[in-house]
Amino acid sequence: MTKPSLPELLHAAVTAVGGTERPGQVAMAEAVEEAIDGGSHLLVQAGTGTGKSLGYLVPALAHGERVVVATATLALQRQLVERDLPRTVDALHPQLRRRPEFAMLKGRSNYLCLHRLHEGVPQDEEEGLFDQFEAAAPTSRLGQDLLRMRDWADETETGDRDDLTPGVSDRAWSQVSVSSRECLGASKCAYGAECFAEAARERAKLSDVVVTNHALLAIDAIEGAPVLPQHEVLIVDEAHELVSRVTGVATGELTPGQVNRAVRRAAKLVNEKAADQLQTAAEGFERLMELALPGRLEEIPEDLGYALMALRDACRTVISGIGSTRDKSVQDEDAVRKQALASVESVHDVAERITNGSEWDVVWYERHEPRGGAAYRHSGASLRVAPMSVSGLLREKLFTDRSVVLTSATLKLGGDFNGVGASLGLAPEGTEGDDVPQWKGVDVGSPFDYRKQGILYVAKHLARPARDGDRGDMLDELTELIQAAGGRTLGLFSSMRAAQLAAEELRARIPEYPILLQGEETLGELIKNFAADPRTCLFGTLSLWQGVDVPGPSCQLVVMDKIPFPRPDDPLMSARQKAVEEAGGNGFMAVAATHAALLMAQGAGRLVRASGDRGVVAVLDQRLATARYGSYLKASLPDFWFTTDRNQVRKSLAAIDAKAKQAETAGPTEGAARTESAEQPQGD
Repeated sequence: MTKPSLPELLHAAVTAVGGTERPGQVAMAEAVEEAIDGGSHLLVQAGTGTGKSLGYLVPALAHGERVVVATATLALQRQLVERDLPRTVDALHPQLRRRPEFAMLKGRSNYLCLHRLHEGVPQDEEEGLFDQFEAAAPTSRLGQDLLRMRDWADETETGDRDDLTPGVSDRAWSQVSVSSRECLGASKCAYGAECFAEAARERAKLSDVVVTNHALLAIDAIEGAPVLPQHEVLIVDEAHELVSRVTGVATGELTPGQVNRAVRRAAKLVNEKAADQLQTAAEGFERLMELALPGRLEEIPEDLGYALMALRDACRTVISGIGSTRDKSVQDEDAVRKQALASVESVHDVAERITNGSEWDVVWYERHEPRGGAAYRHSGASLRVAPMSVSGLLREKLFTDRSVVLTSATLKLGGDFNGVGASLGLAPEGTEGDDVPQWKGVDVGSPFDYRKQGILYVAKHLARPARDGDRGDMLDELTELIQAAGGRTLGLFSSMRAAQLAAEELRARIPEYPILLQGEETLGELIKNFAADPRTCLFGTLSLWQGVDVPGPSCQLVVMDKIPFPRPDDPLMSARQKAVEEAGGNGFMAVAATHAALLMAQGAGRLVRASGDRGVVAVLDQRLATARYGSYLKASLPDFWFTTDRNQVRKSLAAIDAKAKQAETAGPTEGAARTESAEQPQGD
């Protein structure tokens, strides 16, 4: 039998999901096939509506090697496992003459732990196990969630938190889940044979396609102990998020609450001398955390350094002694001991990392305003440590012994892929060298005609925005734009404070247009309400720049209050910028401008989500039109028709509004909102 061609396979898959082939999708599939066959690496930008999932799944399935697909959001993972993969496998089965298997794999804490569920939760004060179901009032939200999870445990096949609908709070889930450090291990656990997390790993080992998330991919790379099965092809979707997700996994945090919890958990499991040593070190650390330390700590203050060394050494003593003291009065001592060890090891690792003082790490102190009473006074004080860059880690761990495909709607910043490539540890495209990963960048475009469907408007007449300054002229402009658009506005703000001030002001100025504000409801509920009423506006910050998919007339004006550069006092960003400058590069362009370009590209991508969408992206920051870096930022955005003519934009918005109202009177609105959670922003 002749091997089916890629076009034949792609046509069968697209037909199976009820779609239509697009030139960009075909070009992407061909580029992915070439990269996999050649064992090389590919960065492919595929605009909204390209159908990129099939663009990489079809050539990957046809190749026959095991593939891992890592995504940033829950929504895309669900789409792949519940829709795209089942239909694609069914469609390709007759031609491939085999049926590829697929599975989802997440970190252990995403799965319900049967030991926790049946045996109870270690409690800090008594250091035994207590029944969380009896402890929680059955009429409370926590009690209701726990009872629902107990019933669900008898029904679920996966134990995956995301399969529990409606969901439960983090507090409730923590009562029935464990981290990898807290897990007893399948061989030592009475419920090991039934363990949901172990079952998910076994399914992944037997599958041709494993769908996971960026965080687990990062853990697999950073921790050295493989959690993903061996694979020949890695596909990273929503790849614009990868660097920030890997940085998050590689970031350590130390708080007084965390340290005190470790003290309580270890107290009965070590001798009195070791327990007292840890208690004394914890008290010393806590006292110092009450001081107003500066933001970034380029050098660790002497007192803090001594406190961290004392904490590190005390933790080391406890870790060494935690197995030598047995207390028969402690119920299920192995589970209690494992949780105590996990807490102490976590504190030890971060304290040691900070005291070691690597030149590649950035350390900073954070304090947020405490919420609640005196019991919460330490909740906002923390020490954090993060890698200056993850590019070297990614180059070493990601691009070896496998072909890697990275795709997103926003990878080409300023006109090329080199900026994103550098953040991933890749040398400029075309660079030769024995130890230099070879890669290619491909932009397959978008099925949308951006020049005809959208306008990019820069309010050049507004005053240059000052940090946290009064922007009355910007609010005037925003008011007029919303009125011209008849509502239908997604407001993307550079800070939550700016979004709140704008919402408060515009609710008073134009009460006829409802203003929804991020944080006042769940993000899913806000987006649902925004999509349902075209007169409504939705204001918010980071999650909205990347987390809204509302095709149709409810979103015809996307407003950015200013270019979203990182704050000058952001410890990690400023450290990265300084490091580039010290190496002779342009720190502003490499860090701040690249950060802003990526966010703006994502934000502008909220406007055109379907072939019938029309509207305006309005940037209320003159610097996009006047600053030297403006051309770089504009080159990162969809190719909208560009103008600074405020009158023309108002006329265009009014015409779009009139047409939308005419269509609304004729029948139902086009499209439906596709919503995501605030914790997991949608990629493209």
